[in-house]
Amino acid sequence: MFKRSLLIATAGITLAGIVGVSHAQDSTFKIGLILPMTGPFASTGMQLESAARLYVAQHGDTVAGKKVVLIVKDDTGMPDATKRLAQELLINDKVQVLAGFGLTPLAFATAPLATQSKTPMVVMAAATSAITEASPFIVRTSFTVPQVVTTLAEWATKNNVKKVVSLVTDYAPGVDSEKYFNQRFIANGGQVIETLRVPLRNPDFAPFLQRVRDAKPDALFAFVPAGVGSALMKQFAERGLDKAGIRLIAEGSVTDDNILNEMGDVAVGVVTAHHYSAAHDSALNKKFVADFAKANNGARPNFMAVGAYDGMRVIYEAAKVSKGVGGEVLLNAMKGQVFESPRGPMYIDARTRDVVHNVYVRRVEKIGGQLWNREIETVSDVKDIGKTR
Repeated sequence: MFKRSLLIATAGITLAGIVGVSHAQDSTFKIGLILPMTGPFASTGMQLESAARLYVAQHGDTVAGKKVVLIVKDDTGMPDATKRLAQELLINDKVQVLAGFGLTPLAFATAPLATQSKTPMVVMAAATSAITEASPFIVRTSFTVPQVVTTLAEWATKNNVKKVVSLVTDYAPGVDSEKYFNQRFIANGGQVIETLRVPLRNPDFAPFLQRVRDAKPDALFAFVPAGVGSALMKQFAERGLDKAGIRLIAEGSVTDDNILNEMGDVAVGVVTAHHYSAAHDSALNKKFVADFAKANNGARPNFMAVGAYDGMRVIYEAAKVSKGVGGEVLLNAMKGQVFESPRGPMYIDARTRDVVHNVYVRRVEKIGGQLWNREIETVSDVKDIGKTR
């Protein structure tokens, strides 16, 4: 116990000692990408890394006269590994930026290190509302769960959904989804018959979906992490919920663009809310989708990819302003950025360091023989509800 405490204290002293020190050689600008590249969330890591590398390929591997170096580390989706890798990147590699963070627990594990070392930490994927409050050095380019589920709740109450069962994965974003969807839905006069939580690791949806069928709601509201939606959709059909007249409405991760075609026609008609769709009709997004596919064997970018792509944009533009200097100078240059993304218009709120963007209600449709999340409604400039009070 003493030895472990000593190691932690020593790491803290070392991290504190790198503040104000020139990061690595003056000729490099290092970005440490910590991603789940193996394990159950490997698809998340693939999307994040691919999009980050695409941005570099499109915009060059130098910024402010410095060579951009991406250092990718695989945390396998485990918080202890994320924290250890972040320490290594800060102490050994002397990165100017920490980035990535495929799941909320991974971002929370790293936040104290970003604060202690005064290193900007760009969260490209994790979506729990409170993440940016965990460190003043966190900037988010992904989204927040409350942004999208409150938009979905508004749509549901306007579209003859009066009774729902809520089913979410039992970790912070799922709890956020349950809380904010249910609050808004009930406030609008809806009824939540039952709330169900499914384990994060090795989920089996079948018994929960049977309870949903027995409850006979108008709709099932669901949240699962990226990559897990196929299993939910398959079991939704196997349990006959679609044939029982129960609609599926969901946070947009459920119909993840990367795996949507694998779900089959059972997904057609599913309504979700999210900040990005690969079907978004803009010239910038069409180029993004085409370039991503070309670089990745025809793969379709999802919301994780756009979070990484925009994260790299925020880092690059801040580095230009800071002239390649890290720390608080770099952080301050990230705040308040306004730009057009493949997702649509967005900006980084200078006060909260969180993303503000459009949220789209989408319906899964088959177009040209493929499934797409077609946008049917747009809500502009959506802030995180947890930060508007």
